[in-house]
Amino acid sequence: MNIAHAKMEPGVGHAQDNQKSVQNDAEMPEMIAARFKKIPPLFLIAVIIPTLLATLYFGFLASDVYISESRFTVRSPEKSTPTGLGALFKSSGFANAGDEVYAAQDYVQSRDALEALNRKNAFMRAYSAPSISVLDRFAGMGWGTTFEDLYKYYKKKVDVKYESSSSIVTLTVRAYTPQDAGRFNEQLLEMAEATVNKLNERGRQDLIRFAQREVDDAKAKSQSAALALSAYRNAAGVVDPEKQATVQIQMISKLQDELIATRTQLTETRTVSPQNPQIEVLTARAESLSNEIDKQLGLVAGSSKSLSSRAAQYQRVLLENQFADKQLASALASLDEARNEANRKQAYVERIVQPNVPDEPLEPRRWRGIVSTLVLGLAAWGILSMLIAGMLEHKD
Repeated sequence: MNIAHAKMEPGVGHAQDNQKSVQNDAEMPEMIAARFKKIPPLFLIAVIIPTLLATLYFGFLASDVYISESRFTVRSPEKSTPTGLGALFKSSGFANAGDEVYAAQDYVQSRDALEALNRKNAFMRAYSAPSISVLDRFAGMGWGTTFEDLYKYYKKKVDVKYESSSSIVTLTVRAYTPQDAGRFNEQLLEMAEATVNKLNERGRQDLIRFAQREVDDAKAKSQSAALALSAYRNAAGVVDPEKQATVQIQMISKLQDELIATRTQLTETRTVSPQNPQIEVLTARAESLSNEIDKQLGLVAGSSKSLSSRAAQYQRVLLENQFADKQLASALASLDEARNEANRKQAYVERIVQPNVPDEPLEPRRWRGIVSTLVLGLAAWGILSMLIAGMLEHKD
């Protein structure tokens, strides 16, 4: 009997152990609940629950974020630059174009950039992939699928910072795959370059178009003045009254010389031989020369059709023609200067750092997020505890 009783004791021991284990398992939730009841509600709400949620999110739910970064500046051969890296550009004969930098920065953060980036829903598909956490993906909860919602989401993933000291723009793109981060960064950088080029071309066209308009107006005035001068010459029958008057005066001078010679000869002939038949010939010649001189003098001055009376009108028409030609020459010089100025003001994007394809995620910083939540929770718990204690003490 003792032997049988001894043999039965191990089985009884195992049964008792199993009963104790089952009893401990049943009491475990009650023990945990009892311990939680001992925790102050404020500490539970301010510290434990936020820390548990942060641990759940950063440890299991948050998706890895890959960051692609690029840097660029907008350079112009003419404008002045500030200190730092801008001074280095200036020493090489180039400067930063501030207006174009701001334009490129604003365009990257605009709806137009998102629309261009989201052609064929490329951006939306990249940030709505099933592999992304429902808390991080676009429209993960099934609502907020409009373009404005996408734009708000886009501004959280694309960041542009401008450093005024160095005139360098840093473009940062956050994505959930390395390829998407690098691809979207490259596309945005190309859009920034296209924006600067578009502004350059528009400014160049405006500058040249204004100068070309001046040239066209000057050409029209010059042609009109040339036609007016030609019409006056044809109507008046003169090419240049001053030059023609000079020729006429020279002719009259020659005629007067001949008239003096003829009259001298006539006087001598009458003195030597009064009956000489040459006297009539010389008299007729002198009278003819005198009439011709009077006629030529009438063409130069003294009548409404004389060269002197036509000279005033001719000078007016000629001055208008010369002034129009000078205006045309000045407009052509301005056009050439405008083209040179447009070439000098050409601004372009200079890439300092190319868009990289990240090889590891940089966000979220999981341990820092959990520890920060814990620290902030403890701080909030301490402040609230003191406030509540002060209120209770004041109430008592």
